[in-house]
Amino acid sequence: MPGRFCVSLSFAKDNPDKATVAFVVANAAVASGQEVVVFLTIEGVRLSQVGYADDVHEEGFAPLKDLMAGFAAAGGSIFVCSPCFKKRKLDETRLVAGAKIVGGAKLVEFMAPGCASISF
Repeated sequence: MPGRFCVSLSFAKDNPDKATVAFVVANAAVASGQEVVVFLTIEGVRLSQVGYADDVHEEGFAPLKDLMAGFAAAGGSIFVCSPCFKKRKLDETRLVAGAKIVGGAKLVEFMAPGCASISF
C-alpha cells in the first residue's frame, strides 16, 4: 500500500556524498510507489537552484543533477525551507523542476497523517 515518505536534506556541496545518497533514497522511495517529499533545509536549499548541482558527481553514483531530475520526473516533490532560502538570498525564479518554497506548516501537513522519514 502506498504511503508517504520524507527525505530531509540539510547538505549540498558542503557534503556532496550525503546530498547524493539522499536523492538515491528519494528515487527508490518514489519508484516503490510512495508519495515522496525531499525537504531541503539549511545549506540543502542551494540545491533548489538551476545549475547548482551540475558539477556534483560522487563516485559510484549517478550525477546529482540526474538524480534530482529523475526524482522530479517520477512525481517526487521538493519542498524548500522558506526561511533558509531567504536567509541565503537565493533566486525564486531559478527553482529546479519539482521544487516549491514552503514554510514549516506545509511539511507538517504532509507528515502529520503518518510519514516515514530519513534525514541527511
